[in-house]
Amino acid sequence: MRRILKYNSEHNLYEQIARYLQLQYPDVIYRFDLASDLKLTPGQAAKHKRLHPTRGYPDLFIAESSSKDHGLYLEIKTESNSPYKKDGTLKKDKHLEEQAKMLERLRARGYRAEFGIGLENCKKIIDEYLRS
Repeated sequence: MRRILKYNSEHNLYEQIARYLQLQYPDVIYRFDLASDLKLTPGQAAKHKRLHPTRGYPDLFIAESSSKDHGLYLEIKTESNSPYKKDGTLKKDKHLEEQAKMLERLRARGYRAEFGIGLENCKKIIDEYLRS
């Protein structure tokens, strides 16, 4: 039951961000990666793994270049599911570590790539990126 609640909460956050993008930036091209939340059959899961062998791909890509970056990737978390401890360090969790490593790899290739925590933080990152 806990997984369903987490999914609904994160999925609701995706929808809020999508509405924000549609209203504030109607010409911006973006895409959410929903595959990690889908319940796949074993055959579908195997096919997905063959097509996407690297774990930790971010939830949202905004296909808009800036003066410094090729595009923006956001790994979206709810406020109740922050990836950080109170001291600002990443929580010890294999999946979070995979996500953080992927964000680093994307930064090294010229993308802005961040954890976005909650709606207001995601909107702030998006606004800063698209208005720069």
